[in-house]
Amino acid sequence: MGNRSNDILNKPDWCFNRSVFKSVGFSDDDLKRPVIGIANSWNELVPGHANLRQVAEHVRKGIYRAGGTVAEFGVIGACDGTAQGHAGMHYILPSRDLIANDIEVMVEAHRLDGIVLLGSCDKIVPGMLMAAARLKIPAIFLAGGPMLGGVTFDNRKSDLTTMSEALGMLKSDKISGESYEQLEELCGPTCGSCAFYGTANTMCCMAEALGMSLPGAALVPAVYADRLRLAENTGKAIVSLVTSQVTADKVITYQSLENAIRVLMATGGSTNAVLHLSAIAAELGIEAETMMAAYDRLSQSTPQIAKVNPASQYDMEDFHQAGGIPKVMQEIQQLLNKDSITVTGKTVEQNLADYKFKYPFNLNVISTLDKPFGTQKGLAILRGNLAPDTAVTKPAAIDPAMHVFTGSAKVFDSEETAEAAILNGGITAGDVVVIRYEGPKGGPGMREMYKAMKYLYGMGLAKKTALITDGRFSGTNNGCFVGHISPEAAEGGPLAAVENGDKITIDITKGLLELHLSDEEISIRLEKWQRPEPKFTRGYLGIYSKLASSAAKGAVIEL
Repeated sequence: MGNRSNDILNKPDWCFNRSVFKSVGFSDDDLKRPVIGIANSWNELVPGHANLRQVAEHVRKGIYRAGGTVAEFGVIGACDGTAQGHAGMHYILPSRDLIANDIEVMVEAHRLDGIVLLGSCDKIVPGMLMAAARLKIPAIFLAGGPMLGGVTFDNRKSDLTTMSEALGMLKSDKISGESYEQLEELCGPTCGSCAFYGTANTMCCMAEALGMSLPGAALVPAVYADRLRLAENTGKAIVSLVTSQVTADKVITYQSLENAIRVLMATGGSTNAVLHLSAIAAELGIEAETMMAAYDRLSQSTPQIAKVNPASQYDMEDFHQAGGIPKVMQEIQQLLNKDSITVTGKTVEQNLADYKFKYPFNLNVISTLDKPFGTQKGLAILRGNLAPDTAVTKPAAIDPAMHVFTGSAKVFDSEETAEAAILNGGITAGDVVVIRYEGPKGGPGMREMYKAMKYLYGMGLAKKTALITDGRFSGTNNGCFVGHISPEAAEGGPLAAVENGDKITIDITKGLLELHLSDEEISIRLEKWQRPEPKFTRGYLGIYSKLASSAAKGAVIEL
């Protein structure tokens, strides 16, 4: 198969296009080579992306050395952290689909032969992987790497999210204002994706588990020189993929998605990965129910063998030095689809056999299959009369004593009102905080209830209360929480029927989320329910709120 770029660069019929390329500075020699795009989400607003300009330079070096021509372009990349707790969070999940569309437009308009995807953070990584699956051209993903941990605070290394926990402590007079301000300076000492195992690092690990990144690429810290060597090798690898025509849809398959789910469960990754893997699968035509069944089935037989912040005091640098994703995959190798092809051109089994570890193993971070940290599921799918389709929780981040919890509902129709109630002492032990109308359509954009959970933790309520929502959670949240409740309240799901004082049971051991009302009483309440007016009717959020699918389907734009 010839290069796609030849379709628009052959002489003499396409000399106009050649002149366009030459006006940018390309030469005849450049235009004889495969044209490789670099989709670079570098910007100065997001710490996880601040080093991508330097990373891209080393990718370029690898592409040129391997005989390719580089065509770099920019991609948006908004920060989940900066958007937390205000209207900006409405845009974050919808940006994932926008990123996929953005890359599709650039690749197809310019008939690129292959693409290197550079990103690090929560929605950028899955958006890029969705684009790769959709485009079916040779593609490879490279993250910018995690930042290093901050100053010790509350008996562990701090990170950017420690600030939210510290605010709860400040409000309850557990720390001084001076300590709080000092933490602001010292909790994020370098660039890179956040130093905990949240959604950003989870999705970088998912990219590696899918076979879309070079082995070991997910967790090398942003400031390590190894990150730049990985970048050059990534540039060389994409040229090889173009030459051999190993396209992304040969790498991202149902079998490799199963591998990613196994790694997700084994590492106790972010609940948001359920949304994003389902969205990637949708690009391949894999049904949502097939994916939900896979999460259920694979969670039953995948013990947790890695324990990283927020599940322990160990951060991403510790995870990397303990062996990272290659070590995790080696330990659970018997559970994997080992013949899945990867961007090295080799199978998972071959990659694991060839991989050379640089640091001594740390069994406190990555254990073994026969001595796991726990047999509880890394993630769990719940169903019940409050979640007829599905809901998602993270047993690995929940105290075992809270795996069965019954409490009284305190109902809020927005994230902001719930946060205010928590900070003002309106939540007490035994409450189930219900935050609704925050789903894909109702939010819109499925905002994260990150601050609400952090405030509960900081005020000492994380092991005495629960929080349920049709919105999402940050991968760094801990405490008893259930998100992604489907159908969402704005679509008339049972969550819309909950009233203050209703009893709610969360039973992770049985996979249940139950409202203590009969089906008849729920139906009577819903008959009186009125659909709220959409919060946005114009702009991108207006489009997303009209077209977003349910969380059970990945919250993708659905035509």
